[in-house]
Amino acid sequence: MFEIKPKRFHKILVGVDDAPDARAAFCYAVDKAKRDGSELGIVSVYETNKTNVYQILDKDYVHSTREELQKRINEYVKAAIDYGVEASKITALVDQGERPAERICNHVIPEYQPDLLIIGSIGKWGNRKAVGSQASYMTKNAGTSVFVIRSNEMVGEDHQD
Repeated sequence: MFEIKPKRFHKILVGVDDAPDARAAFCYAVDKAKRDGSELGIVSVYETNKTNVYQILDKDYVHSTREELQKRINEYVKAAIDYGVEASKITALVDQGERPAERICNHVIPEYQPDLLIIGSIGKWGNRKAVGSQASYMTKNAGTSVFVIRSNEMVGEDHQD
């Protein structure tokens, strides 16, 4: 027989956007950080790639400015504090680039140095039975433990913020 020793993480990084799976990942990360007394990094990437007219018209696709994204991250920070995570243990991170998964793996993780990355399974559009390309990339390239969270909310469902 062997002894079961639960793994405790000391520095958690969670990737957030407005996709249902990312919100579920955030909720899981906040609860885990509170239970373990971990530091919590909350990251979102301001996407600088070119978007088409339909994506621009969709308020959920990409935040229009970096400042707007920073305000959204601050809402996540407030939610974590309200849940009981110590404010001194929370770091808000906004990165910028064309490929969020690559930015997180190649820039944010080396700088923040988490021992756990928590991400949503898939973005707003995609097959619910598959892991999205962003999550797949980060799982392969993060260089740390990765939890991939899937929500029960279907992509495309109307939701209230």
